[in-house]
Amino acid sequence: MLFDDTYRTIKGPSEGIFRDRGSKFLAFAFPINGENEIKEIVTRLKAEHPKANHHCWAMRLGIDRSVFKLNDDGEPSGTAGRPILNILLSRDLTNLLIVVVRYFGGTLLGVPGLINAYKQATEDAIIQAVIVENTVKDIYNIAFDYLQMNAVMRIVKEDDLTIISQQFDNNCSMQVAIRKMQVNQTLLKMDKIDDVVMGYVHSI
Repeated sequence: MLFDDTYRTIKGPSEGIFRDRGSKFLAFAFPINGENEIKEIVTRLKAEHPKANHHCWAMRLGIDRSVFKLNDDGEPSGTAGRPILNILLSRDLTNLLIVVVRYFGGTLLGVPGLINAYKQATEDAIIQAVIVENTVKDIYNIAFDYLQMNAVMRIVKEDDLTIISQQFDNNCSMQVAIRKMQVNQTLLKMDKIDDVVMGYVHSI
């Protein structure tokens, strides 16, 4: 399989709800870029819903969709975090955290009931969200001599690179975003210009 440089996530936070026999399941979906964002979001929701019985969550990260974590927060194992994660898997979404806040209604739902409730609440939050397809880009710094400006700018235009910042004097520098799948092609072209130095910064 060829490397795919696009991934699906949600544009902004969204909410969903599911009710069953008095229990209320509030789902909150958040686009995230790193695991360090999870704790702050969960802590905030716990502060906003102090009377809730459980704050269960699942997240998926990475362009290759390989990083995931889940937390049942006291619900029977496999009845909360796993069904939330399964929705992210089946919808092929990544860079996403979903927290489901449960208010217990007095009637036990049993394992199948819980799995269904967490699944339905998550599904509702995804339905309310705007799903976007993002392209993975590599950020590069380019350093070049002023005399090479036209040659460099021609490649920037040809390859439709996004200029993040630029500085032109005797020694020019520029930071650009290059679509992951065309990085090699752009590097080869830049390589043919004398005295152009390109340095990889990170991916977004």
